[in-house]
Amino acid sequence: MSRTRRTALPRRRVRQVALAGTALLAAALTACSGGADGGSDGGAKADAKNKPAMAVSVNLTGDQVKAGEPVKVTIADGKLAQVKVTDGKGGELAGQIAADGKTWTSGRNAAPNADYKVEAQNTDSQNASTQFKTSAADKVNKVSINISKGSTVGVAMPVSLVFDNPVKNKAEVEKQLKVTTSNNTEGSWGWFKDYSGNDRVDWRPKDYWKSGTDVKVEMNLNGVDSGAGGGLFARDYSTEFKIGKDRRMEVSLDTKKMSVTEDGQVVKTVPVSAGTPGGQKASWSGKMVLMAKEGTIRMDSQTVGLGDAYDKMVDYSMRLTWSGMYVHAAPWNAANFGSANTSSGCVGMSDANAKAVYEQVQAGDPLEVVGSGSKGKADLGNGYGEWNLSWDAWKAKSALAGAAQNG
Repeated sequence: MSRTRRTALPRRRVRQVALAGTALLAAALTACSGGADGGSDGGAKADAKNKPAMAVSVNLTGDQVKAGEPVKVTIADGKLAQVKVTDGKGGELAGQIAADGKTWTSGRNAAPNADYKVEAQNTDSQNASTQFKTSAADKVNKVSINISKGSTVGVAMPVSLVFDNPVKNKAEVEKQLKVTTSNNTEGSWGWFKDYSGNDRVDWRPKDYWKSGTDVKVEMNLNGVDSGAGGGLFARDYSTEFKIGKDRRMEVSLDTKKMSVTEDGQVVKTVPVSAGTPGGQKASWSGKMVLMAKEGTIRMDSQTVGLGDAYDKMVDYSMRLTWSGMYVHAAPWNAANFGSANTSSGCVGMSDANAKAVYEQVQAGDPLEVVGSGSKGKADLGNGYGEWNLSWDAWKAKSALAGAAQNG
């Protein structure tokens, strides 16, 4: 985003000219070093009197301005030297003066329900200022972020944003999303539908994160229009997090075992019983991400469309999909650990092994299910399924990639 050019203001006495309406020709300004009644520099005083007044226009005026568009300042004669647009909270809308010096445009839109002050100066050191106020948004869109500020997550955790309302202007929204890392990690945003049915955009690295990476996410959305039916965003969002230990899990449906590796070395192998092959009770396969450690929870088969197959409290529960696939303790199925897949879709193990794994892993650790007898890969939005796509396929889901191709 371009920044407003900052030019030191001359130490002169200048009369401020108020802007009212879209354009106003300013009265003649005195811009000399002496006082109003004369000074030692008579030539400068005479020149200042002969200069035309500064006339500028602002595209947004009044006290009920509709938000959601950039601020544009235009000078009638001469050139702009600097423009500053600030809101009532001290925030500044950065912008850029065009190459011909005639216009200045903010890099971001005016936000809803905000007071703005516009201050302009031309190359002859004449100043002008005005104010305007934007009205509240008719409809406000909001964002849910999957990673809380200060978290440490595993090497597969994507940045995931789910929107309350539809996002039609996906490219405009994506332009305002920025991921900064401590080691220049390559990654891309991708759009799709969340399991809830809402619009969602995730940022996934090309490969799994490197352990120790620091990540900052800035969502400069205040004043951005979601498009038809979505409304305006009325605030910015941000989060920061760190990538923890490189820990990965693999479940083999063939051997009925789960292995845990750290930094490429196997540190634990446990017997398991996964989903029953041949129907809806089979496990999902492919690359998944440990979404959250939920501890002891009630699992009711009726909530996932499996009738009255089970309803019980389950310990050491670790979520893999929104549809209800977990890794957890399953002491009632002890006879089948390591020998048969007979669960209702989850990966079960003994209390002792589940406790040990639960204490060892973190949200964001990858888990891959391999072997035969699965019901295929879960939908992209059913958890964090982006790792099942090739890098090129994932990049193609960026709205900006699509805009570039269409352009």
